[in-house]
Amino acid sequence: MTASANIATGLARIGMALRADAWSQAGTKNLSPTQAQILVHLVQRGPARVSAVAEALAVTQSTASEAVTTLVRKDHVERRSDPDDARATLLHATETGRRLAHELAVWPDALLGAIDALDPVEQAAFTRGLVKMIGALQERRAIPVQRMCVSCAHFRPHAHSDAARPHHCAFVDAAFGDAAVRLDCGEHVAADASVQLESWTRFKEAAA
Repeated sequence: MTASANIATGLARIGMALRADAWSQAGTKNLSPTQAQILVHLVQRGPARVSAVAEALAVTQSTASEAVTTLVRKDHVERRSDPDDARATLLHATETGRRLAHELAVWPDALLGAIDALDPVEQAAFTRGLVKMIGALQERRAIPVQRMCVSCAHFRPHAHSDAARPHHCAFVDAAFGDAAVRLDCGEHVAADASVQLESWTRFKEAAA
């Protein structure tokens, strides 16, 4: 088995565990995994159109629409007029939906325990590898664009000489290391295409 196939097999095993937990966790709340994902997405990222939710979760619009209809019926989500376009509607999580989303957003203890089995150096290397893999998948349009540090206008890769904390976040004005590179950040501001390319290049080359 090649190294690539070996890694792919390992990721598939982890994905299997996450899918099983997603079904179990959503099932206890009388939701499907897609419904749970939509609810958490709306709470974490704010109101959105059905089309935007479908794109972010990499599902068809019909699948998203069906899940949203169920969430509205269960009073977890409500539709409101889009202030920027009277012809469109935005999905908002209700108060009950917000409470439920906070329960659903907790990662399983088994996964967190497995991550804690890695020492700090291994966690930093693993995070760095994940960032590069996600970036490659984005370039191939295999997954939606993620709100990662590397594509953010606040990110300054390898701005410091400290090997433990080489990067800098202009938003909080602080240095940080590879293990703290975010794969989904609420303060993310997409940088210009040229800046993103430069950040990706510096991040990958310096990490090589």
